Amino acid sequence: MHPAATVLLALDENKVTPGILGFLIFAALGAGTWWILKAMNRSLGKVDFVEEPEPAEAAAAASVSTEK
Repeated sequence: MHPAATVLLALDENKVTPGILGFLIFAALGAGTWWILKAMNRSLGKVDFVEEPEPAEAAAAASVSTEK
Protein backbone atom coordinates (compact mmCIF):
# COMPACT_ATOMS: atom_id res chain seq x y z
CA MET A 1 0.00 0.00 0.00
CA HIS A 2 1.18 3.52 -0.70
CA PRO A 3 2.46 5.36 2.43
CA ALA A 4 0.10 8.31 1.84
CA ALA A 5 -2.88 5.94 1.73
CA THR A 6 -1.96 4.43 5.10
CA VAL A 7 -1.73 7.91 6.62
CA LEU A 8 -5.19 8.78 5.25
CA LEU A 9 -6.69 5.52 6.49
CA ALA A 10 -5.31 5.92 10.00
CA LEU A 11 -8.25 7.24 11.99
CA ASP A 12 -7.96 9.24 15.15
CA GLU A 13 -10.46 7.77 17.66
CA ASN A 14 -11.35 11.27 18.91
CA LYS A 15 -12.24 12.61 15.45
CA VAL A 16 -14.40 9.82 14.02
CA THR A 17 -17.86 11.10 13.05
CA PRO A 18 -20.75 9.62 11.05
CA GLY A 19 -20.04 12.07 8.24
CA ILE A 20 -22.18 12.81 5.23
CA LEU A 21 -22.95 9.13 4.56
CA GLY A 22 -24.36 8.70 8.07
CA PHE A 23 -26.47 11.83 7.64
CA LEU A 24 -27.79 10.68 4.26
CA ILE A 25 -28.76 7.26 5.62
CA PHE A 26 -30.46 8.85 8.64
CA ALA A 27 -32.31 11.33 6.40
CA ALA A 28 -33.43 8.50 4.08
CA LEU A 29 -34.76 6.51 7.03
CA GLY A 30 -36.62 9.59 8.29
CA ALA A 31 -38.12 10.32 4.87
CA GLY A 32 -39.13 6.68 4.46
CA THR A 33 -40.80 6.64 7.86
CA TRP A 34 -42.68 9.85 7.07
CA TRP A 35 -43.80 8.45 3.69
CA ILE A 36 -45.02 5.12 5.12
CA LEU A 37 -46.96 6.87 7.91
CA LYS A 38 -48.56 9.24 5.40
CA ALA A 39 -49.52 6.32 3.11
CA MET A 40 -50.92 4.34 6.06
CA ASN A 41 -52.95 7.32 7.24
CA ARG A 42 -54.34 7.80 3.74
CA SER A 43 -55.26 4.09 3.48
CA LEU A 44 -56.90 3.99 6.91
CA GLY A 45 -58.92 7.08 6.01
CA LYS A 46 -60.62 5.08 3.23
CA VAL A 47 -61.75 2.28 5.56
CA ASP A 48 -65.36 2.30 6.75
CA PHE A 49 -65.34 1.24 10.39
CA VAL A 50 -69.12 0.98 10.84
CA GLU A 51 -69.67 -2.59 11.92
CA GLU A 52 -72.72 -4.56 10.89
CA PRO A 53 -74.15 -6.87 13.56
CA GLU A 54 -73.58 -10.58 13.03
CA PRO A 55 -76.66 -12.43 11.68
CA ALA A 56 -76.99 -14.53 14.87
CA GLU A 57 -76.78 -11.43 17.08
CA ALA A 58 -79.29 -9.58 14.90
CA ALA A 59 -81.76 -12.49 15.13
CA ALA A 60 -81.34 -12.65 18.92
CA ALA A 61 -81.86 -8.90 19.24
CA ALA A 62 -84.96 -9.07 17.02
CA SER A 63 -86.47 -11.88 19.10
CA VAL A 64 -85.82 -9.98 22.35
CA SER A 65 -87.45 -6.83 21.00
CA THR A 66 -90.55 -8.76 19.83
CA GLU A 67 -91.00 -10.48 23.23
CA LYS A 68 -91.46 -7.20 25.10
